[in-house]
Amino acid sequence: MKTLTPFLLALFLLTACSSDDNDDCQGVDCLPEATQTGAGTFGCLVNGEPFVDNSGNFNCFYQLVDGEYFFGITGEINRNDYVQIDIGSINSEIQLDEEVELKEREDGNFYAWLSFDCICPQGKTTTSQPGRLTITKFDTSESIVSGKFEFTVTDPTTGQIYEITEGRFDSFFTQ
Repeated sequence: MKTLTPFLLALFLLTACSSDDNDDCQGVDCLPEATQTGAGTFGCLVNGEPFVDNSGNFNCFYQLVDGEYFFGITGEINRNDYVQIDIGSINSEIQLDEEVELKEREDGNFYAWLSFDCICPQGKTTTSQPGRLTITKFDTSESIVSGKFEFTVTDPTTGQIYEITEGRFDSFFTQ
């Protein structure tokens, strides 16, 4: 029995480790589900690699300030080449199930950024290369906003192109 105990313990430990822990997932399989419950998720593919912030601690707001609506959501991860994705609007109301273009960060526009080596906007959407955003749930009574997005930006320092695809978020927001 003494020799059987270490064997059984080793067998238990090996079978207790699951392949479902997302260490081996690739691409879209690593992204959070596209929910509409305020789950606190933000994910997309950046050049095919998963960018996922499931912390629920990211900043998300939709606020009326001096008669103008402002929206913002930020997902953040620790990577060597990029750290943050921001999507927002200036003086633009959210419309449910309407695709809007992500352009420059200007009055009346929705926009998106990919920040590289600092938490500051560097790769930005433009009118000549806009992205897309669709809000799939917008509930002001429950303060839930969900959406999907995609855009392409260029690192102004290196010239590298970053394609952000399969984007999705589901969050509570402050008003």
